[in-house]
Amino acid sequence: MALALLMPSGALASDGASLGGPFRLIDQTGTPRSDVDFHGSYPLIYFGFTHCPDLCPRSLGTMSAVLDELSARTPRKAQRLALLFITVDPERDTVAVIKDYVAQFHPRLVGLTGSTQDIEHVTRTYGAFYAPVPEGGGSYAMDHSGFIVLMGPAGEYLTHFESDVGVEELAAELERRIAP
Repeated sequence: MALALLMPSGALASDGASLGGPFRLIDQTGTPRSDVDFHGSYPLIYFGFTHCPDLCPRSLGTMSAVLDELSARTPRKAQRLALLFITVDPERDTVAVIKDYVAQFHPRLVGLTGSTQDIEHVTRTYGAFYAPVPEGGGSYAMDHSGFIVLMGPAGEYLTHFESDVGVEELAAELERRIAP
């Protein structure tokens, strides 16, 4: 499915030019973070939630494996890659929950949360979709976008990948796109 189909109308120009922009969130250590903190690197961003049973852990696992692969093949390029997980479920995904969750993947994975308004802003800015799906007993899951976004060192949109992208394919594309 094309990225533009996953977003609200008008959120993404056909070339991706309008994707990305400023945000202010809190990382898994409780430190305020903004998009500017990642300028100079190539942020690889995934929007998900910690209670996700399959898509999120698989995508974050792929991102982690790709960073390990790049570290082995081209360490200088791997150093320029920033892995970001941004929750779409700020009600349950507190700083402590995010900290425990991202620790299961890669030491360089930065988990980000914030207020409901902050999350609404960043998802809209980056073209991600999410919506709560009621389940029995007052519980809920989250329907959400399943793509991985690659931003450039000046905060510009470079490309996106479907969540089922393979480690080798993603590593090769990142190796091609990341400047030494």
